[in-house]
Formats: sequence, structure tokens, C-alpha cells
Amino acid sequence: MPASPPDPAGSREREVRHRAARIEDWVHDLHVRWARRRGQVPTVVPYTGYGSTEWVRVFCRVLLSRPIAEDERSPRRRRRRDQGIRGWRSFTSAPVGDVPVLIEIAGHRLEVLADRGGVVDTRVPVELAPGWHQATLSTAGAEPVEAPIQVLSPEVSFGIISDVDDTVMVTALPRPFVAFWNTFVLDEHARMPTQGMAVLYERLIRAHPGVPVIYLSTGAWNVAPTLTRFLSRNLYPSGPLLLTDWGPTHDRWFRSGRAHKEQNLRRLAEEFPGIRWLLVGDDGQHDEAIYAEFAAEHPDSVAAIAIRTLSAGEAVLAGGRGKADQNVVDVPWVSASDGSTLADLLADAGVL
Repeated sequence: MPASPPDPAGSREREVRHRAARIEDWVHDLHVRWARRRGQVPTVVPYTGYGSTEWVRVFCRVLLSRPIAEDERSPRRRRRRDQGIRGWRSFTSAPVGDVPVLIEIAGHRLEVLADRGGVVDTRVPVELAPGWHQATLSTAGAEPVEAPIQVLSPEVSFGIISDVDDTVMVTALPRPFVAFWNTFVLDEHARMPTQGMAVLYERLIRAHPGVPVIYLSTGAWNVAPTLTRFLSRNLYPSGPLLLTDWGPTHDRWFRSGRAHKEQNLRRLAEEFPGIRWLLVGDDGQHDEAIYAEFAAEHPDSVAAIAIRTLSAGEAVLAGGRGKADQNVVDVPWVSASDGSTLADLLADAGVL
């Protein structure tokens, strides 16, 4: 039988995929070799995880950084250990891929490999009581660090999934420049919380004791420590951050932020089928469409949708407003420009 003719489209797709992977691996290799020549050592940056009473999802990232001298004062060592690599250094530090990371929690030990970007996102089978726990993370040559883990009770039936940029934090910048500005220019103390959103979340927590709050954003894992400090400083409830990693994947040059949100929403619905989520976002670009599609697919997993409406100027900077048909979903849908008004509307809808 004669061979099938070559598929030009398929060949182009494979070429793009392989080229992206080769370029990223080449850059990482150069970066890692340069960092190691400068005496940098692996550093595990811990992130907040979550789970049920039977398993936990653990997050961290392995980067190369300057070692901490033994004679440095203990407060500085403690900050480096607890907060990891901060600000612009989290972007310029070399990620270390394919290195083993040891996870220890409640007497259980599991060794996993970091991915090509140095990120660990893994599920660990372990029985834990509801509440907050600590996982110890370590790799060869790195000081062990503690990662907080929120374990949800089987009785929890309500939760919050919240966007970050333009939802809990005002960016007021063109979307392509948001990550650059927030990371390299603007100090975390100067970031502006969205008016009334912390009040909204406080009222929700009072109305639903033990409610989990998960922050789902298209931001990079590099900004996780900064975002965590911002949320704490502005009295937002503690909770896991579900972020993404920049760079190419196996089939495209850049990761899809929309796909990242859609995949994690579906995963949370599968992991916690008994929880109905309040989905909080803004009307800049995709949140409305993503939430509407998810609510249509998983109506039993959505308690309500709350959308912060951007000002005219904010909408222009965000690249326009999203377009979603609210009539396709049979859940309460409220919109307002600030958190206090959203809280009142959710109260009228019976969510508060």
C-alpha cells in the first residue's frame, strides 16, 4: 500500500509545538547554568493548597536563588523561608524542572517531580481533619518550607471562587501590562483593593461559617507570594490561589488563561460535588462567558454569579466588556460596580 501523503497542516503544528518546547528548554538550560555558576541553590517557594478529608492538592515552585548565609539574623532567614522569592526576583530567578520534591504531611511522605517550569501541582492521598494544616516541602540542597493546606469539611455546601485582577484588586491598566506593572513597578503596599469587595466576602463568611474562598486567576505563579500578602493586608479571607505558568505548552506558544479557568472550575466541581459555588468576577472580557458556560454545564455546582462592572475607563483598558447571555443559566446573577452593592443584591437573591 502506498504511503499516505504528508499532512502539511499537521507538520506545521508539530513544528510549532516542538520549536516552542525546544526554545523554552534552551532558555531554561542557559538560565540554570548561569545561576549555578553564580552559586545559586534550589529554593522551594510554597503556595497555599486545599483538599478534602481524604486527599490534598499541594502547590510549590522550585527556583534557583542566592543561598542564605548561616550568620544572617534569624528574622531575615524566617522571612526568606516563609515568603520565598519576592517581587521581580520571582520572575528573574531560574526555575528548576524535573527535580524531586519531598512532600511530608501528617506522617505521609511522597516524592514528586517538578514540571519543566519548576512547578509542583500534585494530589496527595492522606486523611486529615477539616481545618488548616501544614505540609513540609523539601528538595536536595534547599531548606524545608511549610505550605498551608485548607481541608474542607464534607459538610461544607457553599464556597466562593473569585477572580483577582479588576475584581478584588484594581489594576486600571491595559491587560498586557498588568503583570509587568504589578510585579516590577508597583509595591504591594500601593496596590488598590476594589471598593467594598472585602466587606462582601466578610458578610459571606459570617453568613456561611467555614466557607472556602478560592482565588482563580490567570496570573503567573511568580506573583503568588505578593498576592497573598495583598489579600491579607486588605482583610480578604485566606484561601488557595489557582494561578498558571507562563510560556509555551506542548501545542501552543502561550498558555490560554481562559482554558486555565475553565479547567479548574470543572476540576473543583468534580472534586467537591456537594459544594455550590458563588462565582465572582468582572465584566472585562471573559469572566461572564466562562461563568455562564460553567453554570450551564454544572447547574448544581453554582449558587450564584456576581459580576463587578468596570467603569468606562477600566473597560477600555481591559480590552472591552464581556458578552454573555444571562438567560442561558438558571442561577441568580447580580452585577454592580462595588462589593457593598453586590452584597445587597446577593442578600435580595437569598445568597446572603
